[in-house]
Amino acid sequence: MSSDHREHIGEIIRVNGPIVEARQMEHAGMLEVVEVGAMRLIGEVIKVHRGAATIQVYENTSGLHPGEKVFCTSRPLSVRLGPGLLGTIYDGIQRPLDRIAAISGAMINRGEKAEPLDVARLWRFQPLCKPGDRVTSGTLFGEVQETLSINHRLLTPPDVSGTIASIVPEGDYTGEHHLAIVKLDKGGERPLTMFQHWPVRLPRPVRQRLSLRQPLLTGLRVIDAFFPIAKGGAAAIPGGFGTGKTMTQQALAKWSDAHIIVYIGCGERGNEMTEVLREFPELVDPRSGRSLMERTILIANTSNMPVAAREVSIYTGITLAEYYRDMGYDVAVMADSTSRWAEALRELSGRLEEMPADEGFPAYLPARLAGFYERAGKVETMEGKEGSVSVIGAVSPPGGDFSEPVTQHTSRFIRCFWALDRDLANARHYPAISWKNSYSEYLVDITDWWKNQDLDWPTNRQVIMEILQEETALQQIAKLIGPDALPDGQRLTLLIAEIIKNAFLQQNSFDEVDMYCSPGKQSWMMAMLVKFTLRSRDIIHRGGALADIQKLPGLDRFLRMKSEIQNGDTQAMAALEQLLSNGLDALERKFVE
Repeated sequence: MSSDHREHIGEIIRVNGPIVEARQMEHAGMLEVVEVGAMRLIGEVIKVHRGAATIQVYENTSGLHPGEKVFCTSRPLSVRLGPGLLGTIYDGIQRPLDRIAAISGAMINRGEKAEPLDVARLWRFQPLCKPGDRVTSGTLFGEVQETLSINHRLLTPPDVSGTIASIVPEGDYTGEHHLAIVKLDKGGERPLTMFQHWPVRLPRPVRQRLSLRQPLLTGLRVIDAFFPIAKGGAAAIPGGFGTGKTMTQQALAKWSDAHIIVYIGCGERGNEMTEVLREFPELVDPRSGRSLMERTILIANTSNMPVAAREVSIYTGITLAEYYRDMGYDVAVMADSTSRWAEALRELSGRLEEMPADEGFPAYLPARLAGFYERAGKVETMEGKEGSVSVIGAVSPPGGDFSEPVTQHTSRFIRCFWALDRDLANARHYPAISWKNSYSEYLVDITDWWKNQDLDWPTNRQVIMEILQEETALQQIAKLIGPDALPDGQRLTLLIAEIIKNAFLQQNSFDEVDMYCSPGKQSWMMAMLVKFTLRSRDIIHRGGALADIQKLPGLDRFLRMKSEIQNGDTQAMAALEQLLSNGLDALERKFVE
């Protein structure tokens, strides 16, 4: 946020929390960045009327008073893009918190600024163009190895079209070094560097949006098998306090098969965000064996930080995600939580004296939510590669009430709804995703992908879901007359449902085997559950007793298969399947005879 070359200066006439009004702002434009007061606090123009401007300030305005100056910058709120983003912890307006802490200590001073990317660091540049080559929006002109896990592809900015006049040889250069000179079609020249800026509220251009066909694999069985999300899809995790929203998002960040993770801590409690900031650098990437931070960007805006910065933080995060998407990567954005972001909108709207809508939220809340979630998607980039941004937003409805406005409006713009259940959370069932209230509209899109892995996947999934639905109805009857009064066929359904919940849906995030379940193991477990169900029902139908089924040899191992059988251990899978099959065969012979 450089303070040089300011041409226009306004004057503060009113301060209302993070909202500041200034006059003599005839030259200011909507959404222009300004610097307010003697400390040059960063703000953004959100209203212009007859030479006066309303500004939302992204820092604490205590002590700011009428008469202080406002400096215009003639540019929109933007983020700086380039190598060095990965592994960094930013606040909502892309100030690097680690570098600011090194300058100001434990307490960040107001007006403190630091370059979002290290301008002195040298990067090894590999040119991929030569003089005379034509470049347009999104053309690859060079590469930098940003981390051991991620190769950073340098693309020409969207407004560049011309011919390479010169380009530097392979070597070590800073981010601001002129790597190439482009002779523009419209006349003049334009230098290309590793760094570029992009307005956070403007989606980056793509060649076309693509249909969603591949699931974002998470390793969580209840998601992958029952309520999958496609790569490029949008999902919400609503749940009351303590139901496991943050824990689920952290598991998704670690195990999902996205190349890049952008984690936005938006308005969460300080101690909870501190845990994230401490734990993420220590997490090991299961694919590379190195730190997960090598492919992660953290954006931290706790509930005690300025409310306006909380509002802009999700736009900062989604813009960084789109930047890596344009390189051809699959990016997953975790927004925790959009409810706190909506509360920031409500506070700012109240200070602007706007007419409130449901529960005090502004009338434009649905439009803002749509603008965020609709930036998800799978696309063909300007370079012709495929990339995706998947958005997973946590929602924190007060008291766990899913009928409140943020949850209701969010459900309009997402196609995957993972409802967290307090009863499951209290029973230590992780993840506490309710199979009764959750849904996914991506099933039709990704079924062909699963059928290529396992032809029986759709049928097995349907059978298991029907068992759980039937169990819900039987539980109501069992509460009235007791489970022992039910016939063996219905008691068998209750038994199988318990096996499904305990052996399949529940996962132990601290168990080295069970913390991640591969697609192959998931398909095998589902097939085992369906075979056991069909054969057990047949035995009961032929006159067998439920007590004999409960005594089957191998049933205890069947219940522990999630933690005892490794991913890909086909030998152990076959051995357990044979053991259970032998027991069922013996029962069939006994009751058939």
